[in-house]
Amino acid sequence: MLGQILNSTLASEFVRLPLAKRSVSASVLTGLDPTEVDSSNPITLFIIQLFIIIVSTQILGWGLQYLNQPRVIAEVVGGIILGPTVMGRIPGFTDHIFPKASIPYLNLVANIGLVLFLFVMGVEVDINVMKKNGIACAAISAAGMILPFGLGAAVAVPVYHNFVETDKVSFGHFMLFIGVAMAITAFPVLCRILTSTKLLDTKVGVIVLAAGVGNDVVGWVLLALTLALVGSGTGVTAVYVLLCAVGWAILLLWPIKKAFLWVVRRSGSLEHGPTPGIMTLILLIIFTSAFMTGIIGVHPIFGGFLAGLIIPHNGGFAIAIVEKIDDLVTLLFLPIYFVLSGLSTNLGLLNTGKIWGYIILLCFIGFAGKFLGCAGAALAMRYPLRESAAIGMLMSCKGLVELIVLNVGLSAGIIDQRLFSMLVVFAIVLTFVTTPATVAIYPEHLRERLHGPSSHPKDHEHTAHKNGHSDNPSGGREQTFKFLVILQKLEHLSAVMFLTQLLEAPSTIASRKPFNAAETMTHNSKKSDLVDGSNASTPENVLARLPTTSTDGNRPQITTPTPSIDALKLMELTGRTHSVMQSAEKDQLLVTDDALQLFKQFGRLKGLEVTPHISIVEQDSYPQAVADYAHDLGSELVILPWTVPVSGTSSELIDSSIVNKEGANGGMVASGSNTNVNIYQGSATFDSIFGTESAGSPIYTHFVRRVFSECSSDIALFVDRGFGSSTTFPPGSGQHIFLPFFGGPDDRLALRFVIQLCKHSNVTATIARIEKPDSTFDEDDSEIVSGKNEHQAALASNQLTVGPTNSAYPETQARLASDTADNIAWTYYTSSKSSRSQMIENALSRISFFSTQSTTPLGFAYRCATSAIESNGTGTYWRPMLIVTGRGRRSASINHSQELNKILADKALNPSIGAELRKTLGDSSTSLILNGGLPATASFLVMEAGKK
Repeated sequence: MLGQILNSTLASEFVRLPLAKRSVSASVLTGLDPTEVDSSNPITLFIIQLFIIIVSTQILGWGLQYLNQPRVIAEVVGGIILGPTVMGRIPGFTDHIFPKASIPYLNLVANIGLVLFLFVMGVEVDINVMKKNGIACAAISAAGMILPFGLGAAVAVPVYHNFVETDKVSFGHFMLFIGVAMAITAFPVLCRILTSTKLLDTKVGVIVLAAGVGNDVVGWVLLALTLALVGSGTGVTAVYVLLCAVGWAILLLWPIKKAFLWVVRRSGSLEHGPTPGIMTLILLIIFTSAFMTGIIGVHPIFGGFLAGLIIPHNGGFAIAIVEKIDDLVTLLFLPIYFVLSGLSTNLGLLNTGKIWGYIILLCFIGFAGKFLGCAGAALAMRYPLRESAAIGMLMSCKGLVELIVLNVGLSAGIIDQRLFSMLVVFAIVLTFVTTPATVAIYPEHLRERLHGPSSHPKDHEHTAHKNGHSDNPSGGREQTFKFLVILQKLEHLSAVMFLTQLLEAPSTIASRKPFNAAETMTHNSKKSDLVDGSNASTPENVLARLPTTSTDGNRPQITTPTPSIDALKLMELTGRTHSVMQSAEKDQLLVTDDALQLFKQFGRLKGLEVTPHISIVEQDSYPQAVADYAHDLGSELVILPWTVPVSGTSSELIDSSIVNKEGANGGMVASGSNTNVNIYQGSATFDSIFGTESAGSPIYTHFVRRVFSECSSDIALFVDRGFGSSTTFPPGSGQHIFLPFFGGPDDRLALRFVIQLCKHSNVTATIARIEKPDSTFDEDDSEIVSGKNEHQAALASNQLTVGPTNSAYPETQARLASDTADNIAWTYYTSSKSSRSQMIENALSRISFFSTQSTTPLGFAYRCATSAIESNGTGTYWRPMLIVTGRGRRSASINHSQELNKILADKALNPSIGAELRKTLGDSSTSLILNGGLPATASFLVMEAGKK
């Protein structure tokens, strides 16, 4: 009986449902209009709308980025274009693409996205940022709210009487709304502008972010107050609404926050990132909070904002949360919201001079209030004039948050469509002028950046020269003690750890007798009257005497300073929210970054001081950041690791299965069946040598070349072919180094550094000085194959290297001085009569020196490297052989161009390979790599002397 009743009831209700008229088999092939609104299947029209919205806003954003405008401008303008102002004037466009029946679906999706966006804004609020800047932040934030709010309340009087239906909206509510609209700052857009103008790591950027946080919180509270007053019928109801909102906020920010933090800690999410269960819990909290503020009488977006405030910032947890949802919100949900705003904006209603006069007045009042208030407060806090003006200019930005406020006012009935359109123009104008005006007021050359390591003064000149002088016999400092290691990826750790263990200082402490605990305890017990085995509480017997590390007269003391290493992690600063948060929470990243902490602990195990640093800048600013840190830290040598992946089946840099190595006919492929094979068919590209990933792509080589050009310190590029590659090597306990010494400042630096590495007892080296007789510089020209001209043309067209391209050193007095310095340095290390320290003597005992002359220096160096690898192949080493070379892009003693061009032609290699490798590694390393064979399996350390 119950089943029959249910069936009859369901059948009757089913009959009442508005069934879709569309047939199950209906499609465009049967004449279906996909733009027709179908309540049972709205996804088809929604996809059309979504495609148009995303494409239009992305195209506009791509165009406006050349004007340094934030993406919100493109989204707002795109919405206006798709609305009645432009596209709506096309007959049938609005009725087919954005019909009124489809707006509720768009509105639902947009509001979901808006709640999530306000949650992200709440997560961005970090009270610690405000605490760091203290009084200045509070003063600028307060002045940036009070003065604009007062001016907004004043201008609200004429606007109210000219553009508002006074019988429907009370003046008090309208005045409060206009005051909030004038006083609020678009914090998310402000972060994007600071990123695009490269101000985020300046003193101005830091104080603006801190003041913007306080401004944002107060602005949302005032807007919630406005909505509570407007939505309530009487004053008593408004009080109840406010009390309920405050009660929910207290409940959320205290007990719920504590419980959430407990759950997060128990789940391990603070250490390892949010789990799926934690993400589910966060989403439930967000929409529950939005539901509560919605039914209380305040807009649901405030619930999302309050939910964001409970997210902890410990261990980068907040950054991980934002990273998971930021792209979805900004790329999908927000464009829909702004198109809906554009559909409500009709610039055709702004058709009188009076209206445009008020628009200009609103723009002036909005800008003047913010600029004068914030800039005046900054001046009162003794900020310089330009910095104060930049602060005032940035705080006047409106953009995204202003549009949200205006839409809330429109939906609440405080303003109509005409006044809404006026205020949209006001928001667009102030946002548009923010970036160019800020750049003009505060140009880059006047900015004071804060991304350096510390503000403590350092005697860099003393640091750079305390370990040696440029006029000593070795040609420079004999020992390098201050290193700056650059880390971008976790894969770079193996390379820098390898070099770090080679820098481990040799121990000079003499052996001593091991500590005998039993003997010490027996000695102590004899001094007491204890007979029962207990221990008296006398100072003599509290602890057993422990051995000390103090030295006596018979024990040599450690006099060699320990090398100090600064590890710099480079992170890209993008326009995404989580990237901006990373920049603001840099101090926490220093203790949570895996690469930095692993390297720091490794340094401790090796007895080395490793100090971590993080620089979060745009990718094109990486080289400048390296140069700034090297200068500020007084670094003597900058180490750039480059982990090169293995390609093909060989462990060589160029796999023989990729490169055509048939050189019998000068690299030509002879085939009877295919006579049109190009000489470069099968040639390796640059990516086939150095990989296509970010660690080995041409983008990285461009970064390396810019560091070589912009950094004034000595630089070492470590091309790693050991632990970081996919090849396997048996474990070993030593390292052999090969150095081809051609002469010049880079080679002299390499010579000194190899000798320093050989101070390690398990490191040996072979150093070959190769000179080219002056009378035979050009005798091999006729042997260069016909492909030489193509290689020379390619090299000429690819010399877009930073810094001068001078593989041939001019015959000047400086050249003679360089040759003399080469001879002095070589004699100093090879002569048995030189006065050298004992540590250098110990290092030289593990080095094999020889000198020769050759008409083909690169070819001879290749044969020497092959012989060194073969002769040491039976030993157990940490890695493949390490080849150290000078880069030789500046002041090289020998011109290798002709010989290298011949090598390229003989190997039938694409000319672009030689050009890219030469610009990055120099001629010596390029020849060893391109020749293939055993030297191509080695790791390379390419060194360049700093600019004097």
